[in-house]
Amino acid sequence: MTNQPRTDARVTLILGGARSGKSRLAENLAERHGGRLVYVATAEPWDDEMRARIAQHKMRRGDRWSTIEAPLAVAEVLLALPEQTGVVLIDCLTLWLSNLMHAPRDVEREQEGLLAALSATACPVILVSNEVGLGIVPENKLARDFRDLQGRLNQRVAELADHVIFTAAGLPLVLK
Repeated sequence: MTNQPRTDARVTLILGGARSGKSRLAENLAERHGGRLVYVATAEPWDDEMRARIAQHKMRRGDRWSTIEAPLAVAEVLLALPEQTGVVLIDCLTLWLSNLMHAPRDVEREQEGLLAALSATACPVILVSNEVGLGIVPENKLARDFRDLQGRLNQRVAELADHVIFTAAGLPLVLK
């Protein structure tokens, strides 16, 4: 097995910690595909710092990308993609899950919808998510619930994915 990210997978999951290089890796991998590049953004600009991060990400991606802001409706976006879509990058599942929990939405039903949409989407999809299970056990119930839900979501997407990559210090490690 090679440790190089591949572009022939239909569903790719890129995991890593905060500032591990996972978004940049996902963008580079997506740009190796032909066709229209679609970025599905789950972040919401709650404060100046987050607005600056979002602007920096958009500038880094450039004009080749079209952006769809979908803090909650990721599955719906996937199912409504035009036929000519080349590749979709969803960044990130961690913020999406957090948004669902705060909405509040039925997290299990939303996850089922995402998995069904991933299975039905014809174009390649790259998903970014934080690996949240490497640290200490959180001290409060909400944080523990989030960690547990995120871990299970990552496992379910990884099971469905053709290609799974873990990133650390900007370096990819192919897991599947």
